[in-house]
Amino acid sequence: MKISDFSLGALAQQLRRGDLLIDLGPLVARLKSNVPHLPRDIACMYADFSVCPTDSFADFHVEIDCQRQLQSGFKRQAIFYVDGRRFFVPLTLGQAFAGLEWGMNWCVTSSSHQYLIIHAAVIEKNGHAALLPAPPGSGKSTLCAGLVMRGWRLLSDELALYDMATGLVHGMARPINLKNKSIDVVRAFAPEARMTEPVPNTTKGTVALLAPPTESVLRHREPVRPRWIVLPRYVAGAEPRLEPHSSAQTFLLLAEQSFNYHIHGQRGFEAVGRLIDSTQCLQFSYSRLDDAQRVFDALAEESAA
Repeated sequence: MKISDFSLGALAQQLRRGDLLIDLGPLVARLKSNVPHLPRDIACMYADFSVCPTDSFADFHVEIDCQRQLQSGFKRQAIFYVDGRRFFVPLTLGQAFAGLEWGMNWCVTSSSHQYLIIHAAVIEKNGHAALLPAPPGSGKSTLCAGLVMRGWRLLSDELALYDMATGLVHGMARPINLKNKSIDVVRAFAPEARMTEPVPNTTKGTVALLAPPTESVLRHREPVRPRWIVLPRYVAGAEPRLEPHSSAQTFLLLAEQSFNYHIHGQRGFEAVGRLIDSTQCLQFSYSRLDDAQRVFDALAEESAA
């Protein structure tokens, strides 16, 4: 059964009872909430995801509770809980879905240490995958969104789950988080894209979530072997430029952008080394998504040939 099989009323009931378990591929999330508009956003963004039976094991239990808070003058706010414990500062109700996504990212990075977790987008085409690690503001999510709306498979926008034993990367194909100007850029590039309404004044500016393509969700249990590590960099007005990048510098960036590299110690060090040795390290500067699509499609076709 999928999220799209539920009416909004039935979905709201599942959420209020805490009986909504979403199959994210390698992980399962149990969700609970009484926030009025949250069923609508979940229905839009997770329509193609499967729902697990209510007695299934869940890797984490998340609740977004609508409460009136004294600090806000008794205005209703969204309060985030994990396994019954309160985390993070309260958010306005309008930020509830964005907060749910950020909170689930935190759940994954704080508990899924069977993987080396890298802050990177992961996309795949023709059986070959690209990891796009980058600090915030580099244009990573914009580039990822543009490419998956043009035929690349989405594994992740934020979290690459690297299996250190097999060398495969697992993904969850969850919604893509877009911020500020990138929202309009992606809308213009892919008018058919399904997005949440932009939410202003968050800690990250104005944010909107982009629904993953159906095919990406249907294949979200298929891990991939990375072929390239591409460091994206948005440069206003620049022509597209794809060039080799130092393996040593790429290693340092991956270690820096990993959420649990320090936990794995020598095993993490050796895993990043194997990942670097088995991939082509590149740097990509761009200003237009049309150019990016052309460059990445050519890269995929060359590799397939």
